[in-house]
Parts: sequence; structure tokens; C-alpha cells
Amino acid sequence: MTLRNVTLPSGVTVTAPRRKRAVSWTNATPYLLVAPAIVLVLMVQLGPMLVGIIISFFDLTRLYITNWSGAPFVALENYVTALSFASPVGGRFLQSVGITIAFTVIVVTLCYLLGMSAAVVLQRTFRGKGWFRTLFLLPYALPVYASVIVWSFMFQRDNGLINHVLVDTLHLVQDPPFWLLGDNAFWSMVIVAVWNRWPFAFLMLMAGLQSIPEEVYQASSIDGASVWKQVRYITIPMLAPVNFVLILMMSLWTFNDFNHPFVLFGPTPPPAANLISMHIYNNSFINWNFGLGSAMSVLALIFLLAASGVALWLNRRSNREL
Repeated sequence: MTLRNVTLPSGVTVTAPRRKRAVSWTNATPYLLVAPAIVLVLMVQLGPMLVGIIISFFDLTRLYITNWSGAPFVALENYVTALSFASPVGGRFLQSVGITIAFTVIVVTLCYLLGMSAAVVLQRTFRGKGWFRTLFLLPYALPVYASVIVWSFMFQRDNGLINHVLVDTLHLVQDPPFWLLGDNAFWSMVIVAVWNRWPFAFLMLMAGLQSIPEEVYQASSIDGASVWKQVRYITIPMLAPVNFVLILMMSLWTFNDFNHPFVLFGPTPPPAANLISMHIYNNSFINWNFGLGSAMSVLALIFLLAASGVALWLNRRSNREL
């Protein structure tokens, strides 16, 4: 209990007790309840990231795999090696980045087009709409590894279903192509990734389309707007927030894709399907050069952060102009 002085009109000073302010836990309770989850997420996310950044400054190879603390400190040498595009190591790293960017652009574009088409079709009421919706979401509900393994069997040259349809049924080609070798490996990976991820775009876009009032389309139809003009001037602008989040998320997921190439081709994919994730894996766990692999991971992280920052800046700028 804290005391305070009170002066009476007669000039006499009386010391009166002052109650101590009680601590209120009402406002702090939500933060205390969320704190354990936040700490756990930070440990899971930031812990390996910080370890990877630290390893990138050391020459951690197979010679020091049993004694990590004994690896020599090389500062930025691993980054210089990865960015020396004239050297074999840097050239392969640059090639994998280019393949990954092309893979990301193609997969995200096809997923968005398929998702938008299916979402627009299912906006209308017709018989069997629920069955089509369930069928479209089936690839997204299946486990990734199980679906990719099935596709790998379908892509087999001699007894695969795809070559059987192309050669024996439709007679489009004479010799069965190799789908998991050469340049075809890239397109095989694109097909599997699009089949597995386009339902997510369909789900997001369908939810966004349902938030657009039907009266807007009816008013535009009265004014003589065609279906294409409705999509161009009503659907796409009103779906701008959904489109931004969807494209950003799918771009990050696709750029970091590891499951599809690893299950399709194993730990050593063909050069045409050598994504950045597989390239980092090979340098780290096949060549046992964890320092170089960590440096490449940090460079990929910096690239994604920069691309995401530019995307956020452009989105904020477009919102201000509106």
C-alpha cells in the first residue's frame, strides 16, 4: 500500500493510504494464449533458416560431416562460387533457376486458366453440379506422393497408359516417346504439377466469384455486355484481391516444388527437369557440400523475398490508383 500526502485547509498535512493498482490480465490473456504457438512457429521456421544461413559461410563438406564445428570459415566464398555463372557450378545453378522460373510461370498460368474456367462454369445451376465440383477437387484431395507415383507409371515408355493411348489407340505417333527422359521430362513434370494444383485455384476462384453480386451481371446484360466483356470488366477487376493472393501463393509453392520432380525422377532428375530445389538437394545430400547448398538456398530465399516485395509494392500501388 502506497501513502500520499493530503493538505487540509487548516494547513495540516495528513498522509492517506493509496491503494495499489490491481494488475488486469484481461487484455493480456489473448496474447498469452497465442504466445506458445507463436514461439513454436518461430522455432520451426526461423531455427532451420538461421542454421542454413550460418552453414553457408562454412566449407562444410563430407570431410567435416562428423565434426561440423571443425569446418573452416570461408565467408562469402560459397556465394561467389554459386554466382560465378562462367564456371560449371555457377552455370548449372543459373540453368536450374531459369528452368524453375519457366516451370513456375507455365504451371501457375495453366492452373489459373483451368481454375477460372471451371469456376465460371460451375457458377451456373445445372443438374449434376455437385458431382462435377467433387470431381474437380479430387486431385487436390489425393496425397501428392500417391498421385505422382500413379503418373510415373502412366508415363512409362513400354507399358504406360499414355503411350498406349497415343500409339495403339489414337495412332498419333509410331514410336513410343520417352516421357521421363530428355526434354519431355520438363513437360511431364508440368502436366503432373498442373493436374495436382489446379483444383486449389478452382476452389479459391469459385469462392471469389460467389462474393460478386448477381445484380451486377444482370445490369450489364441489360446494357448489352457480352460474356467476354463481363469477364473482362466485372469478374477480373472484382477478383483482383483473390487473384493477387492466389498467384502469389501458387508462385511460391511452385518455385519451391520438390515432391513432383523427386517422386517422378528420383534424386537425380534429367537436366530439363532440374529445378532449384532438386539442384540444392543434389549439392547438399548427393555431393555432400552443405555449405554450397546452403548458399544456394539463401540466394533462392533472397530472390523470392525480392519478387514478393515487388509484387506487394505493385499491388499496393494499383490499389492506390483505384
